[in-house]
Amino acid sequence: MTSLQVDQQYDGTEAVQSGESPEGGEGYQRGLGARQIQMIAIGGAIGTGLFLGAGKGIHKAGPSLILAYALAGLVIFFIMRALGELLMYRPVSGSFSEYAREFIGPFAGFVTGWTYWLFWVITGMTEVTAAAQYMQFWTKNADGWLNQPQWVFALIFTVILFCANLISVKLFGELEFWFSMIKVTAIVGMILICAGILTIGFSDAGDTASVTMLWDQGGFFPNGIGSTLMTLQMVMFAFLAVELVGVTAGESKDPKKVLPKAINTVPWRIAVFYIGSLIMILSVVPWTHFQPGVSPFVAAFEKMGLAVGAAIVNFVVLTAALSSCNSGMYSTGRMLRQLALNGQGPKVFTKLTRNGLPLIGTSVSAGLMLFGVVINYMDPGRAFELVVSFATISGMWAWIMILISHIRYRRRADRGEVPQSSFKAPGAPYTSMFALAFIGLVIVLMALDPDARISLYAAPVWGLILGLGYLGIQRRKRTAGTIPENSNS
Repeated sequence: MTSLQVDQQYDGTEAVQSGESPEGGEGYQRGLGARQIQMIAIGGAIGTGLFLGAGKGIHKAGPSLILAYALAGLVIFFIMRALGELLMYRPVSGSFSEYAREFIGPFAGFVTGWTYWLFWVITGMTEVTAAAQYMQFWTKNADGWLNQPQWVFALIFTVILFCANLISVKLFGELEFWFSMIKVTAIVGMILICAGILTIGFSDAGDTASVTMLWDQGGFFPNGIGSTLMTLQMVMFAFLAVELVGVTAGESKDPKKVLPKAINTVPWRIAVFYIGSLIMILSVVPWTHFQPGVSPFVAAFEKMGLAVGAAIVNFVVLTAALSSCNSGMYSTGRMLRQLALNGQGPKVFTKLTRNGLPLIGTSVSAGLMLFGVVINYMDPGRAFELVVSFATISGMWAWIMILISHIRYRRRADRGEVPQSSFKAPGAPYTSMFALAFIGLVIVLMALDPDARISLYAAPVWGLILGLGYLGIQRRKRTAGTIPENSNS
């Protein structure tokens, strides 16, 4: 299917609804400006994986976790440049499923769209619950209206973010801008404090702080290279959602100008926020002081004798969780609408409000996120952990589809079958092949890790559900006479 053929599918409904050409935002309003897109791109790379998850990685690999983040960051940059080339070829909302459908096949687009939707629904469930848990830091000893059970705050946060996503895409962008600003400010502040300790020597850690702690506490690989490799899965999970900037393509005011700039900031974002912060923290606090389940930022503040740091980090982690849930509200409605436009989901999801918002798709997704509040209230145990763990593998599926789509696009573009992109990925398609191999390695490592293996067990079950659903859609189309009997479309 060529770009022209794909674009022709959007003649009519969405153009009428928005007053725009189908070539534009597919009925959406282009309400996201450069400032918001940049911060969405930055915020997508910073989440609880860094603020909380890095503690487990440091405990397992020591200072060599820095190398794991650097290597994974390089792969993420290759993924984002592959996505950028596809976006400049055809900027479209719901980009992952669209490119998979065009360059791999209809079934790949179907699986990608529904899997990415599921990823954000599950992420929304877990993050809104996490946000409610973080509220207990301030409310557990409070009196009056603040002394509420955890599920009440989960419900409040879900309703607030849902309403914000139904007002306008601009409000979503503004919320994400400030959520990201808080996260960025916290990390930059931590880096500056650590730099001051290393140079001036203030705080309780001033007498021992030194960059030599990166290799003096048992070496750079204190637990061996094998332990460092086993952290790669956790490191990659920390970068999940960095691809969200691609979903904004249909609602960016100037996508062909804004999106390349946002994607090109990936290297310095990873260098500063991940590698830079870890180098600073591990130069001030020995890696042996960090434990799984404890934020390395909190541990570092405590070592410095700055007790207020725990409250600050708790607030930052709260905003990170709300940011993730906010992104889930935004992306799920767009994914459902894109699937419906392609005949791979209920037609009711194609409808937009006067503000160009996918009300029904967002409402259904938010309703399922509320189910996460119910599960949390009922203490689900291992059943809920199974659902949560599946979010990781479903998120990486989007990366795999981006890379395969990019490789196939480049081949067709080189043959002159589709237009060349104005934003070519350097070193492609070999960089995309390398990134695919790296993700394959991460999946193998997941299979070797008992804690991560559970997500691989769930994947075939979801695949079977999608396969049956796709066959049902195809059978219904053939019955209706919309596709010929021998068609695979």
